Amino acid sequence: MNVILIFSDTLRVDFLGCYGNDWIHTPYIDRFAQDAIVFDRAYCGSFPTVPCRNDVLTGRWTLTYKPWAPLGTDEVVLAEVLNEAGCLTALFADTPHPFAPGFNYQRGFQAWELLRGQEHDPWKTAPAEVALPCSPEKLRGGARGAAFKYLQNVAWRRSEEDYFPARTMRAAASWLEENCGRPFFLYVDTFDPHEPWDPPAHYLAHYEPEQYQGEQVIYPRYDRWADFMTEAELKHCRNLYAGEVSLVDRWVGFLLERVEDLGLLEETAIIITTDHGFYLGEHGYVGKSLIRGNQHQSLPLYPEVARVPLIVRLPGGRGHRRSRAFAQPVDFMPTILELMGVAVPGSVQGKSLVPVFEGQDDLRPFAVSSPTLSGPHVDLPHPTNRASVTADEWMLILGAQVDSASAEITSMVDSLRREVTILEGPVGPELYHLPSDPWCTHNVIADHKDVARRLQAGLVVFLRDACLREDHLPYFAVTPPEMRG
Repeated sequence: MNVILIFSDTLRVDFLGCYGNDWIHTPYIDRFAQDAIVFDRAYCGSFPTVPCRNDVLTGRWTLTYKPWAPLGTDEVVLAEVLNEAGCLTALFADTPHPFAPGFNYQRGFQAWELLRGQEHDPWKTAPAEVALPCSPEKLRGGARGAAFKYLQNVAWRRSEEDYFPARTMRAAASWLEENCGRPFFLYVDTFDPHEPWDPPAHYLAHYEPEQYQGEQVIYPRYDRWADFMTEAELKHCRNLYAGEVSLVDRWVGFLLERVEDLGLLEETAIIITTDHGFYLGEHGYVGKSLIRGNQHQSLPLYPEVARVPLIVRLPGGRGHRRSRAFAQPVDFMPTILELMGVAVPGSVQGKSLVPVFEGQDDLRPFAVSSPTLSGPHVDLPHPTNRASVTADEWMLILGAQVDSASAEITSMVDSLRREVTILEGPVGPELYHLPSDPWCTHNVIADHKDVARRLQAGLVVFLRDACLREDHLPYFAVTPPEMRG
């Protein structure tokens, strides 16, 4: 069996029609989902972009041992395992960070192409000046930050076919045309709908029939949105994002149609997913962390960020249904290997989803989503890096119990180095009852301390099994004051 893995970075699950959205146009993915296994409880694992790709390509829980960093030379990676088994491997991506110079997440792919220009990729230097779409203090990085570089990089565009999803999906489709006669694994990774948001006007018109007259905050600061944007500007951000989602849907549809045209549907498994979501005003934030100047603080991973779409179509559409199994990116490597009939290396910690395809839903008892909690160069785990533990009815948010925050530097979320600090507090544990509060707006930990302690015990076992540093494990086992009694 062939396998195609399609990643669309920062694609919120609740912005797809097949997950219940009734106002955003995603006809291609929705039609694909009708013939697929749709996971209703898929969650991000290691957060954000680069750690997630490490999960995918190694099958290991990156959050226990490695920050936003290059692919390790000692890692056993998916492409090389498939190569040794005689399979063809290819990667087409415009997501910049994992495939940037030195990061090397393309290692092992027999064919790979990075389509340049996303975010602050140093690709173009002309035009020397570009017009910013809003006041620079509203943009992450200010007047000469990522938005400025991005606008330089895309100044040459003339039509929709010049946008990143189109370029990436067309490159992947061309490769398929030339190589579809051999068993293959094709990995396609597009950065959209990640900001900057600038969809073609005809996509935005779906969501703003009357022309918007205000400032366009296409790459907002990661912060409290009310501190620098109006409600109208925030609404426009949502519409820009929705337009990008529809743009991605159109070009994912193009690739899916090419797969069908080539007669590959009956011998190819196709996976559509993302790495995480994004806050568009929820919980008071825009972004997925707090960034103020040269300082960074991780935010709790509530469902808007932690829950992700995962849609898998098997040849012939067999087994299509909605699944309640907890699934995470660390499971992709063993799943792909099993689908292609290749032995899973002993280094892999994830679980194959093949039993779920056959009707089982008890893959694991909960999902863990988290920025990196530990690593070889970490003195003490930083209390702001908290894990979200999602079980049947509950989400617990919990970090290390340390007396003081240690000095730490991070490169998340964009490969720029910042000091990890507490910009907002408190950073204590939180507990939410998902059936009555699906978007986690009311912390009920004071009323359900026993539930919180039970989920904490499960997290400690998980971290131990996932090989968290032994000297760091006790900090996650200490019961916080909020959970005692």
